[in-house]
Amino acid sequence: MRESDMKNFLVVGVGPHARRSHLPALAAGQAAGLVGTIYGVDVLGAMDVLLPFDTDDGPRTLPVTLVEPFDSRLPALPATVRRTLDTLAESHGIDAVVVSTEPAYHMAYTRWALQRGLSVLLDKPLSVQPGASTAPERAAAILTDFDGILATYERARRRRPDLIVSVQCQRRYHPAFWQMRELISEIADETNCPVTSIQSFHSDGQWRLPDELLDLSYHGFDQGYGKAAHSGYHFFDIVPWLLEPGERSGKELDAVTIHAHVTRPTDFLAQLTVADHERLFPGFAARNPYTPHELRLATRDFGEVDAFISMAFKSRGRIMTLGSLNLVHNGFSERGNLTPAASLYKGNGRVRQETHIIQQGPFQAIHLHSLQTLGGGNASEDPHAAGRESHIEVHVLRNNRFRPDWEEYARLDYKALTTTWDTHLALPTQQSSRRRATHEFLEYLNGRRTREQMRSELTSHRPAATLMSGAYLSMAHQQASGPPQATLNLRTPASEGIPDRTEAAL
Repeated sequence: MRESDMKNFLVVGVGPHARRSHLPALAAGQAAGLVGTIYGVDVLGAMDVLLPFDTDDGPRTLPVTLVEPFDSRLPALPATVRRTLDTLAESHGIDAVVVSTEPAYHMAYTRWALQRGLSVLLDKPLSVQPGASTAPERAAAILTDFDGILATYERARRRRPDLIVSVQCQRRYHPAFWQMRELISEIADETNCPVTSIQSFHSDGQWRLPDELLDLSYHGFDQGYGKAAHSGYHFFDIVPWLLEPGERSGKELDAVTIHAHVTRPTDFLAQLTVADHERLFPGFAARNPYTPHELRLATRDFGEVDAFISMAFKSRGRIMTLGSLNLVHNGFSERGNLTPAASLYKGNGRVRQETHIIQQGPFQAIHLHSLQTLGGGNASEDPHAAGRESHIEVHVLRNNRFRPDWEEYARLDYKALTTTWDTHLALPTQQSSRRRATHEFLEYLNGRRTREQMRSELTSHRPAATLMSGAYLSMAHQQASGPPQATLNLRTPASEGIPDRTEAAL
C-alpha cells in the first residue's frame, strides 16, 4: 500500500491504558502497512508534549497536543477544544480517531469525530455519568447517551456510508468466548433450549489505602461511579453476547430486571479501618492526613467498590435466563507496598480472577476459569514469561444419558484454546485479544474486511448499555431510598426521533 493511502490516526486520551494497548497496536499496524501517522491529544497537566511508549520493536515517542480541561457534564466539546481538534484533523489528514479518555468524556469526543466523518475505535464503557451510582437521572442518561450517539452515527453514515464505530471489548475476540458461543448455539440448535442461567465473576485486586481514596483519582470512586464503570462494561457486554446464540424464535430476550447490591468506600473503611491499615502498614499513620471521620464524610457520595448484580432476562413476560454479575475491586491483591506504584493501571497489585458458569437447561454446563497468579503487576500476559503464570480453561459437560453421541466431558486448556484468526496466531489472553480488536478495525479501514464481519460495531451494544444503566439505576434508587429494582427494555428503539441532547448546542 502506498504511504499516501495509509490511514492517519488521532488518539484522544494517551494515559496508561492507551500506552499499554492502543499505541503499541497502532505501531504494529504501521509495521503492517495499515497505519500512517499517529498523533495524540490529552489535557493540560496530564502529560508532556512528547510521550514515550513501548512497542514490539522498542521504545517510541508520540507527539501530543494538549487541550484545556473541561467539565465532563457539558453536552458538547467547548469551542476552543473543538477548534484545536478540527485544526489537527485538517492539517494532518486524520482518517480515524481512537477515543481512550476517562469514560465520562467518551460521548463528546465520539460525537465530534462522527460529525467530521471520522471512524472511531471507542474504549469501553461507551458512556458514564458523574454521580451515576447516586443520582437516578445520571444512571438513566447512560442509556439515553447510547441511543443519542447511535442516532448521530446513523445520520453520519447517511453522509459517509463507509464510516464505522467499533467498541474495544476484547472478550468478543477471545478464543475461549468464541468456543462458548459455538457450544451454546450447538445445543440450542438441537434442543431449542436457551441459556437458562449464567453466573459471571471478575475481581482485579485493587487495594486502595484510605488516604488514596481521596488522593488518587485514576480508576477511583470520587466521580460517583466505580467498578461497574471501570471494568464492568466488559461483563455487561459479554453476558448478553453469550446469551444471544441461545435465543430462538419465541424465546428472544426483550427485557431485563436488575437488582444491584454494592459496597462503597464508607463500607470498605468499615471492613478494613484506618486503625487496621495503621497496624498493617508501618508508616501509614505518619503519611495519612485524614481522620476516620473526615474520610467517611468525604467519601459518602463516592461510587461503588464492589457490585453484586442480579438479573432476570425475559421474553414476552416470562423469565428465560437468570443471571448474576459479581464485580469486585476489593479482592485478592498482590500489593504489599505502602507507596503506590507509578502505574496504577498495572503493577500496583491488580491481578485478575474471572469465572463464567453457564447452564443450558438439563443439556449443557460450561465453566470458564481464568486466573492470573505470581507477579500480577507484570505487564506481560504471556503465561511463559518470567515471573508470570496464567491459567485459563473451559470445562464442558453434556447430558450423554439423554444423547449418547454427545461427549460427556471436555476440558479446553490454554493449548487447546490457542487457535488461528485470519491466519494470525490467536492466544487466549486479554492482551492478544485487544490486539485482534484493533487489527480488525484497521483491516476494515483499509478495505480488507466488511461491516458484516466486524465483531463489535456500535449497533450491537445496546444490551450492554441497558445492563449498565439498569445496574446504576438500582444503585442510585437505593441510595435515595427508592425501589431497588430497575426493569428496562432490551430492544433497540427506532433511531428516528431519538434525541441527540447536544444537537441544539452544535
